[in-house]
Amino acid sequence: MGKYTDDEIRQFPKITCKIAADYLGISPMAVSIGMRNDLLPIGFAIKNEDKFSESWSYQIIDERLIAYKHGKITNVQVQNIEKNLDTIISQFEEMKKDLLFILSEDEE
Repeated sequence: MGKYTDDEIRQFPKITCKIAADYLGISPMAVSIGMRNDLLPIGFAIKNEDKFSESWSYQIIDERLIAYKHGKITNVQVQNIEKNLDTIISQFEEMKKDLLFILSEDEE
């Protein structure tokens, strides 16, 4: 059994790889590598690069972590959700462009 309950996970202002690892019963390294390689669908791993170094930041989403632990979410489901969100965002951006065009015509 993990170190934290579902309710405790929801209460954290930020979930670190260590917290997620303790909750899932795996090592923090397994969490970070799993997220970097898109094998652990509990959030996002962001590669930070500058000219002198490379590091990673992790954004772990509490409800995704909980769903993953209970077997209610898979990587395919997450990819489908993200694809649908990308489509919705794209459609809203097009609507925004159309609205701005209409508004600019009204000003003339």
